[in-house]
Amino acid sequence: MLIFATSDKGGTGRSVTSSNVAYRHALQGHDACYLDFDFGSPTSGAIFDLPEALAGIETGGLHTYLLEGSPEPQRINVWADSQREALRSRPAGAGRLTLVPGDAGRGEFSSAPGIVERCVTLFRRLDEEYDLILVDLSAGRSYATEIVLAATQHASLQKVQSRWLVFHRWTRQHIVAASGLVYGKYGIIETGGHHGHDTAKLRDSIRFVRTAVLDPSSPDQAGLRAEQLAWLDVCNRRLQDLASRKGVGRLNMIGEVPLDPVLQWQEQLISNDDVWLHRTANERTVAAFEELSKKIVDENAWVGL
Repeated sequence: MLIFATSDKGGTGRSVTSSNVAYRHALQGHDACYLDFDFGSPTSGAIFDLPEALAGIETGGLHTYLLEGSPEPQRINVWADSQREALRSRPAGAGRLTLVPGDAGRGEFSSAPGIVERCVTLFRRLDEEYDLILVDLSAGRSYATEIVLAATQHASLQKVQSRWLVFHRWTRQHIVAASGLVYGKYGIIETGGHHGHDTAKLRDSIRFVRTAVLDPSSPDQAGLRAEQLAWLDVCNRRLQDLASRKGVGRLNMIGEVPLDPVLQWQEQLISNDDVWLHRTANERTVAAFEELSKKIVDENAWVGL
C-alpha cells in the first residue's frame, strides 16, 4: 500500500508524524518503507537519527535515481544504522523499517516521462517487498505531488492501493490552507484529474490529520485559569465550524495528534522508553501514533464519505 503524506504549509508536523507512524507500523510486525520525496529539504534522516543522512546523502539517493537513472536508490536500515539506543536493534516481532533518502544539496525538479516511469518502477518494486510505503511529499502544490499523481495513474500501478494524508495544524490559517490544497484550484483533486485520475475516487482516498492539537479539557491544561480555558473552548468550537465548512471536519479526518512538548523542541521518533522510562513524552501522543498507524490500512476508516 502507498500512503502519500502532504501539507500545504511547512511546520505542520507532517514529516515527524509520518515517521512515527511508519515506526509504529513496523513495531506492529509489518515491513515499512519511508520515502523522502521532500526533494528540496530531505531531512527525514534527522528524525530517524541517522548521522550519515541528516539532510540527505551525498549521492545515490532519490535525486540520483529519478533524475539520472541509477539502478536503484540507496536504502537505509533504520534498526541497524540509527544512533539512538532505543532504535539500534530491531525489537522482537517488529517488521523492517527502511528509509530511502534524498540527495543532500539538491532541489525540486519537475515531472518528465523518464522521471515518472522511474517513479512507477520504484513504487512497484517496493510494493512487492513492503506492507506499507509511506511517501513524504514536499509541502504545497509541489512537483513531487505532480510526479506521484502521474505515476499512480500508470497502468502497472492500477492494482496498487494508494491513499493520501493531508496534515494541518489546528489553526484557522492551516485549516483554510489544507482545504485549498485538496479542493482548490490546482489542488490535488484537480491536478489528479488532469493526469487521468477518477476525481471521485481520488477524493475518497484523501483524509486529514490534525497535528499539535491543544485539548482544553486535557489534564495538561490544569494550570490554566478559568478565563483562559473558556477562551480556548470558544476558539476550538469556531475552528470545528470552520473545518466542517471547508471539508476538513471530523467526517474527513482520520487522526489527531495532541500537542506534545517533546515534538515542539525536537522532531524525533517517540519510543516507549520516552514515555515510560524517561517520562519526557506523553502517553496520549504515542496512542495517537498507534491509532493512526492502524487506521491508515483499515478499510473501515476509508469508507462512508
